[in-house]
Amino acid sequence: MAIKIGQEAPDFTLYNTDKQQVALSSLHGKNVLLLFFPFAFTGTCTKELCATRDNLTVYQELHAEVFGISVDSPHALKRFKEDLNLNFALLSDFNKEVSTAYDTIYETFSLGTKGVSKRSAFVIDKEGIVRYVEVLENPTEIPDFNKIQECLKNI
Repeated sequence: MAIKIGQEAPDFTLYNTDKQQVALSSLHGKNVLLLFFPFAFTGTCTKELCATRDNLTVYQELHAEVFGISVDSPHALKRFKEDLNLNFALLSDFNKEVSTAYDTIYETFSLGTKGVSKRSAFVIDKEGIVRYVEVLENPTEIPDFNKIQECLKNI
């Protein structure tokens, strides 16, 4: 079922690139931006995450923790993070549970790949309530960062 603005965000625990668990519930008291993306090392994903990296101070000033999430392994994400010099955490949803819970998963993606995260953005407020949802069907599009930032300014 699609995630709706105003509902409580589904909790999850995923591994980051340092093989440490990150639980959404541990972030209560902070605004959170979740950016789901299809695959590391692809053109649009690189563009999206580099734009986020280059504007991280904007999100920090808006008191938001930023996380990129994909179905890639923690090992692949670590290399991707290092190669792009990303300054925010990447989380591995290798088992596709979180992408499924957030209803942001392709049944079939490029080249017949199954179970890949759709490019999506979710803003979750300090109380764990979803305040912004953008799920893109076209993987070559990127989220509207202006709308995301506006949302964060207003919560």
